[in-house]
Amino acid sequence: MGHFIIRRLLLMVPVLIGVSVIVFLLMRVIPGDIALLLAGDSATEQRLEEIRQELGLKKPLYQQYAEWVWGACRLDFGKSMWSGEPVFSEIARRFPLTLQLALMTTIITVVISIPVGVICAIRQDSAKDYVLRVFAISGLSMPSFWIGILIIMALVAAFKWAPPLGYVNIWEDPFKNFQILIWPALAVGFRQAAIQARMSRSCMLDVLRQDYIRTAWAKGLREKTVIIRHALKNALLPIITIIGVEFAFLLGGLVVTEAVFTLPGLGRYLVDAIHHRDYNVIQAIVLIMAVFVSFANLAVDVIYGWVDPRVRYQ
Repeated sequence: MGHFIIRRLLLMVPVLIGVSVIVFLLMRVIPGDIALLLAGDSATEQRLEEIRQELGLKKPLYQQYAEWVWGACRLDFGKSMWSGEPVFSEIARRFPLTLQLALMTTIITVVISIPVGVICAIRQDSAKDYVLRVFAISGLSMPSFWIGILIIMALVAAFKWAPPLGYVNIWEDPFKNFQILIWPALAVGFRQAAIQARMSRSCMLDVLRQDYIRTAWAKGLREKTVIIRHALKNALLPIITIIGVEFAFLLGGLVVTEAVFTLPGLGRYLVDAIHHRDYNVIQAIVLIMAVFVSFANLAVDVIYGWVDPRVRYQ
């Protein structure tokens, strides 16, 4: 296992280099000029050239790329071209919110989806199965931001109360932090749970039809033992894959939900940077997301071996 992890870590290097090259070149190819946004439409060409020179955009591309990569290796992503603030400090300030929200969403997803999927599978075509499948389909039918809006409207209409705006660090006021983040976590977690529940049901149904499950029933084992020890453990592998991928996606994919609940997270910061053509911010966030996706995939592969002893890595 140790050799496998080392190989995977080494393989991340060319992957991250490829991501850095692609995002760097895309930023220089897509339409838009941050100098024009900073100076305004009435700016002269001379003023635009001065701004580009100040931002370092007049240097050769290879020199810009080399300077950015060298800084990224030292966790120095430069300064925001729009605000002038250090990019790393801005990301570090917003990242705990996004990470906590992603963790809460994932926990809610797992707690809801796996029991729902298992119940649907072992009670196939029963009333419980149909009711829970309606729950799953309803979650798939509504985007998370719409669910968030419905939650806010329901809280206001029923309890004359709305979730607090802004963000409070969990170490400063845990209760208020929970009040703020539980609702967006439920909004996103409900939809993710619907996806995971359908996946769990399909995986469990496939495993329950295997010969070794029939043998376990024939041996007279209790239902709890057959379901948990024999069926669920073997059905978890594809579920773990989806959970790992979705968790990595949540770190940068909560843009609209953060906007609905006015949360200053990483996804919202990325959208603002795209709107302002802030190359340094976009490049930094995309590279950080690539790092987390790579580590999420590695974690999923390691968990495979822990869940299923038959999985061996050389």
